[in-house]
Amino acid sequence: MIKGSRISLNVLAACLALALPAAASAQTMQPAGTAEQRAAMQTLSWMDGEWVGEATVSMGPGQTSTHPHTERIGPMLGGSIKVIEGRSLGGADGAAAFNAFAVVSWDDASDRYTMRSYANGEVGDFPLQATADGFSWTSPARGGEMRYVATFRDGEWVETGHFVMPGREPMQVIQLRLRRRGDTDWPAGDPVIP
Repeated sequence: MIKGSRISLNVLAACLALALPAAASAQTMQPAGTAEQRAAMQTLSWMDGEWVGEATVSMGPGQTSTHPHTERIGPMLGGSIKVIEGRSLGGADGAAAFNAFAVVSWDDASDRYTMRSYANGEVGDFPLQATADGFSWTSPARGGEMRYVATFRDGEWVETGHFVMPGREPMQVIQLRLRRRGDTDWPAGDPVIP
């Protein structure tokens, strides 16, 4: 019994010796993300805040439906990522007809932006390109792809999505027209304090 206990204590002591350097380095707080990530996300800082406006959706040839639409956007992890929630209201009861969530980040290794999007029960990672006055991104769709182009001019955010299929003219499927309502501390505001 004593011999086995010494082996167990020796194993425990070895495990503790290995864990102590990791615990000590964990106590040294580092800013979230890298300096390169935080700098890259500054290019998209115009998006931060609460946005209100309309989403106009194509319902078929010559038919559209327009809904109140909001976006709330803010930085997280020291500004190294951007968190986005979009919501279109569907009726008088105020229920959401569309609700999406996304995280935009900068990948140092590949030197590009990536957007992870959650919408309509699906999730995907999509390259996002910052432009001089907005951004663009593309996602696969049945039979083709969706191409989105957003511009920010004169205080208005306009984002248009076209369905693109080989051999056919692009077809506009959605357009957002938004104006910034103000600042928000979402999502970083009011953190849980230990």
